[in-house]
Amino acid sequence: MNQWTYQVVEIVPRMLGPAVSERLQEELNRLGQDGWELVSVMPVTPFDHLRAVLKRPA
Repeated sequence: MNQWTYQVVEIVPRMLGPAVSERLQEELNRLGQDGWELVSVMPVTPFDHLRAVLKRPA
């Protein structure tokens, strides 16, 4: 039986709207309220495209 459930979130840059860091913070806060814990954040491209990996108990 799995001990953890994982979720991967992609944050891509946009020309309009909030900055990537602000959108990432909003998304992490939203997911944190649902019990998700950040495991890591990795760049996907050199242009602020990020991939965040989160986990919570299964």
